[in-house]
This record gives sequence, structure tokens and C-alpha cells, in this order.
Amino acid sequence: MSTIYKSPAGASEIRRRYREGLRTWPVPADHIHVPTRQGETFVVASGPENASPVVLLHGSGGNAMMWRSDVASWSRHFRVHAVDLIGEPGLSAPSRPPLDSDAYALWLDEVLDALGITAAPVVGVSLGGWMALDYAIRRPDRVTRLALLCPGGVGRTRSAWLLKAVLLSVFGRRGVRRSARTVAGLEKVRDASVLDDLVLTFTQFKPRTARLPTFTDEALRRLTMPMLVTVGDRDAMIDSAGTAERVRRCVPQATVRLLPGVGHLIFGQTEPILTFLRA
Repeated sequence: MSTIYKSPAGASEIRRRYREGLRTWPVPADHIHVPTRQGETFVVASGPENASPVVLLHGSGGNAMMWRSDVASWSRHFRVHAVDLIGEPGLSAPSRPPLDSDAYALWLDEVLDALGITAAPVVGVSLGGWMALDYAIRRPDRVTRLALLCPGGVGRTRSAWLLKAVLLSVFGRRGVRRSARTVAGLEKVRDASVLDDLVLTFTQFKPRTARLPTFTDEALRRLTMPMLVTVGDRDAMIDSAGTAERVRRCVPQATVRLLPGVGHLIFGQTEPILTFLRA
């Protein structure tokens, strides 16, 4: 696992903090370890076992804790499966197969099969949004609804944020903290723990450097399931206006929300997504 971290000590600290967070998960949960061809995948499952399933895919540098503020609401109505993506700082394998392949769809096939999920709505954020789209395009019969927050692979990826992040990183934790605020759009977030967790992760974790493949218009037009796409107009990482325009043009049944004054990390969407999932 050290391959995706800057040091064994950093990997241990991130895992320790994650396990500590899991112990205070807001609702009862099962911790499931799924064997796959990419290695073990960790899933946090909450809600009634006989309820309809929902699958959650977090963003880069994240894990199931990304859904902590949502799960209490959603798990009253669904069996919620928060999947730790492979190659990210959760408890799944550090494997990072090529993004321009069917490897992630095959991996999700195995995860869903092990969970007994034939088809389900999928909620994805950023990298997880890209994986949700990739899976829905390749496996349309297994995705009944798509709720996406700042998904990758649709609008143009901005490069200026990376230069700014690199320049600020020379100032150590202070620079990383400032970068997290501006790049992720956390200037208005008052919960210090959100920023602290992000700073810890990105001082010890090696994020993916490969650019997310962009979906073609033809691929997007094959999406026929209901979709809710939410983006922020101040996203420093992805051209959110471009995302909104392409989704509206290629996926006419989708509902697209462009939030003013919002950056890459989008908060406060628990109820809008729940309303969409229950429609």
C-alpha cells in the first residue's frame, strides 16, 4: 500500500484516522471486504438489508468518510453501499489500472456481484463521478439512476490549479492548507476537521497524475437513465460550465444544476440527491 503514499508512517496515520472516523459512523454499518481481481475492496454498508440498494463512489483523495453527512438520511430509505475506490486512501487495494480501459468496469462488476446488487442508482463525486459515468456507459443495464457531483471526463480539466498547488506546496502544511482552500473551494467551509483531513491526506498521499479520459458525445448520448448533475461555477479543477453544456446537449433527460459561488467540493446536497433517488 506504500506505493500510493509518501511514507509508511503517513500511510499508517491516514488509515488510523480513517478507522477512527469509521468508529463514529452516524448509523449502524457493516464493514464488508470484497475480493476482486484488483485486490480487496472495502465497503461500508448502512440501512435495512432488504431495502433497495444505492452505490456511492467518492472522489480522489477520499474514502467512505466523504458520505458521513449524507448516510443518516439516505440509509433511512436505502441500503447504502459506500465503496472505497481502489488506488485511493481508504481501505481498498492500492491498485491503479489504466483509466483508458475496461478495468474499472470489471472491478465494479465484481464488487456489485459480491454485494448481491444486480442494478442500482449510483452517486459519484469527481473521480467517482467519472467512474460512475464510465460504468453506466459500459453497463447501462446495471445503473438505474446517476447522481453526479462535479464529475470528471465531461468538461475540460483545468491545468492552472495544478501549478498553483505545486507552488503553494513549497510552503509546507501552510501552503497545502491554502491550496486546499482555494483549489477545492473550501474558503467558506467552517468545519475545520474537513480541511484538516484534506491537508493530512495530501501531505502524505500521492494522487493520480494521469488525466481522466474525456467521454465522447456519442458515449454520453448512450445514457438513457435519469441523471442529476450538480456542478459549481467556481470549480478550479474542471470547466463546470462546459460540463453543464455537454450534459444538457448530449443527455436531454438529465437535470443539470450549476451552483453559483461553489467550488469543486460541493456540500449540502443530501436532500436534493435523496429526492432524486426516490423519484
